[in-house]
Amino acid sequence: MDKRVETAAHSAPLTHEDIRSILFGIMLAMLLAALDQTIVATAMPTIGRELNDVTHLPWVVTAYLLASTAVTPLYGKLADIHGRRVTLLSGIVVFVVGSVACALAPNLWLLVIARFVQGLGGGGLIALAQTIIADMVSPKERGKYQVYFAAVFMASSVLGPVLGGVIAEALHWSVIFWINLPLGLAAYWMTSSALKRLPRHERPHKLDVAGALLMTSATMTLLLALSWGGTYYPWASARIIGLVAFSVVLWAVFAWRLRTAAEPLIPLDLLANPVVRMGTTAAGFGMGTFIGLTIYLPLYFETVAGMSASASGLGLLPLTCGTVMGATLSGRSLTRLTHYKRVPVAGLSVATLGAALLTIYAGQMPLLPFSLTLAVISLGLGTMLPVATVSIQNAVLPHQLGTATAIANFFRQIGGALIVAVFGAIVLGGVGGAGVGLSPEALKLGTVDRATMIELFRYVFAATCFGFAMALLLMVRMKELPLRSSAVEAAKAAGGE
Repeated sequence: MDKRVETAAHSAPLTHEDIRSILFGIMLAMLLAALDQTIVATAMPTIGRELNDVTHLPWVVTAYLLASTAVTPLYGKLADIHGRRVTLLSGIVVFVVGSVACALAPNLWLLVIARFVQGLGGGGLIALAQTIIADMVSPKERGKYQVYFAAVFMASSVLGPVLGGVIAEALHWSVIFWINLPLGLAAYWMTSSALKRLPRHERPHKLDVAGALLMTSATMTLLLALSWGGTYYPWASARIIGLVAFSVVLWAVFAWRLRTAAEPLIPLDLLANPVVRMGTTAAGFGMGTFIGLTIYLPLYFETVAGMSASASGLGLLPLTCGTVMGATLSGRSLTRLTHYKRVPVAGLSVATLGAALLTIYAGQMPLLPFSLTLAVISLGLGTMLPVATVSIQNAVLPHQLGTATAIANFFRQIGGALIVAVFGAIVLGGVGGAGVGLSPEALKLGTVDRATMIELFRYVFAATCFGFAMALLLMVRMKELPLRSSAVEAAKAAGGE
């Protein structure tokens, strides 16, 4: 066994109480990050009015997105270098400090800066939580715990928009940031002592600072282009083309850095690992398409189904709740099935078929069958989530868990941003053959022709079908390795390298 690796074989096994304490703590840490992405959205109009700046309001969301996405891989690498406990607790502290700064911000631009700081803390919380579960529980049993994470996301999706609107109207918009203070302190207290019992897998590493700066800059530049394109500036404008070109150059230099650095930010053996590559890309297509649907379906409900703005949010419930059910089914199957890929392959097949039905019957399907179709789609997609995560973690060495998990989450976020941009290009730019797009002003004023919206969403649903089909293809091609059933097996795998 490699003497640089400390594994569970050298530490007392975690008791059920230890696992439960750590699990509740990291779920609370995950809730901090997941809830923040949904609770702010409905409070933004109130924030804009009170801070007297509606024009630059989207930066409140964009700043958090840029920071949280860009630092996600860094958290994984730091966790592999310095350990999970110190990295997670540092993320919680930065997130809480950013939240307090948001609550105290006297104007919009200081709020934007505070949101950027908040994103620097929140960017690694979800990936670190998944990594810590991987440290505690063998891959064979790990799928059962992914269900708890899915429940956190469902709770944040359902409660976040409601809480944001109620707090902004009944109390004050700053309260949506102040509530992170007790939540963050509770997460810190619940995990600080319990995480000392975690098995240690880190090795002596050096952080590739140049590579980190290159990757962060490339990510932020790309996300700026995707955020501004089709809204602030036309996709073919010099600004957007310039940002995309600059991002491509930065990614090319980053790729060169990976090949030449003594210890690259992302180990080349991770990128060469076929399970990591296929699992990450499949999850990127699947979750990216899901995120795109959640963003644009309310527009379909309002313009095609004739629902109110508040009711359109409720229309998303079948899409969010079904995902948890699918993840639960798939996670539990990991402990019993040898060929565990069969469940997500079947689920993604059903999701692809459901998206095809939406494409064919766009605008013709009554609300009840439409909602049932969404539930079936999300149920099928949910089956992929625990299998993709556990398969990636099962395919790497224990000291690479943090980096591999963070990279998988990073590409899910990038995939989401890319696919949301594609959906936006279809709706706002008429890309794909719909013939005509819509201006953001027309959408705000509600002067939208229903027939046009049906035609545009036919292409959105076709893109959805394609996204799920790609996730299915990649999941089929992903190698099905036997799941390790104990930490000792992981230690032997590490020692065999």
